[in-house]
Amino acid sequence: MTQNPFTAVFDAQRTAVEQSQNLTHDALEAQKASISAFSDAMESSSTLFESNAEMTKGAVHAYFDALEASMPEDAADFDEMRELVDDGFDSASEAQTQSMESMLEMLDESEAAYDEFAANYSEMVDSSFDAVLEAHGQVEENVTAVAENVEEATEEFDVSA
Repeated sequence: MTQNPFTAVFDAQRTAVEQSQNLTHDALEAQKASISAFSDAMESSSTLFESNAEMTKGAVHAYFDALEASMPEDAADFDEMRELVDDGFDSASEAQTQSMESMLEMLDESEAAYDEFAANYSEMVDSSFDAVLEAHGQVEENVTAVAENVEEATEEFDVSA
């Protein structure tokens, strides 16, 4: 291709289009990463909830142990209270676990659906950008040909005559 005044403009436009295409892919990847990070955070919070429940249950048991030690023997049935506490924590933990499992399953499905969407969208973006760049290249060729024709015509035209 001949260097003409429009070459720099076409190069800048092509670079801008290519950067837009790259940014689109980067945005899709960032969204995929954020969905995955959210899912990981939810899994971590589930583990934290379980640890917190066990720690709290242990603290309640320790409280009952202290009460039991400070009271006369057989003054109260602390075993029954411990069992009630255990049942309450077990029920809450089971409900939390089921809820978290459902949420994580939904997130996995959403992540898979987004991955499929992103792949399809990425394909469409690439084909659209390829079409734009192809048309851009054709326009550049046409402008270059016109510039060369104008240059040849001006060389043939003798201004001094």
